Amino acid sequence: MIIPGDMGRNSYLLTGTEKAEDTFYSTAHGAGRVKSRTAAAKSINLNVLLKDLESKGIIVKASGRGTIVEEAPQAYKDVNDVVGVVHNAGISKRVCRMRPLGVIKG
Repeated sequence: MIIPGDMGRNSYLLTGTEKAEDTFYSTAHGAGRVKSRTAAAKSINLNVLLKDLESKGIIVKASGRGTIVEEAPQAYKDVNDVVGVVHNAGISKRVCRMRPLGVIKG
């Protein structure tokens, strides 16, 4: 399965295990939000965010400026931590980590 991160951090490809029977063959579905879209829009500076993503070589295209801050990395848990939990619990195994090159938000 693919576990998406956010537009500034990596995503993962995982494979399930027999231990996943304990969780009805389910695992994490993504990083999960720590800020609502409204809270993110109020607290994240768009220009700082865009410069940070650009410094990482990440290209962002969006239909509107608000869409970008709503989906900022600061609005999400760190996917590395989330994947570490399911991997260490034996529910899923890491296959590979993928880094973002470009982000399209509609």
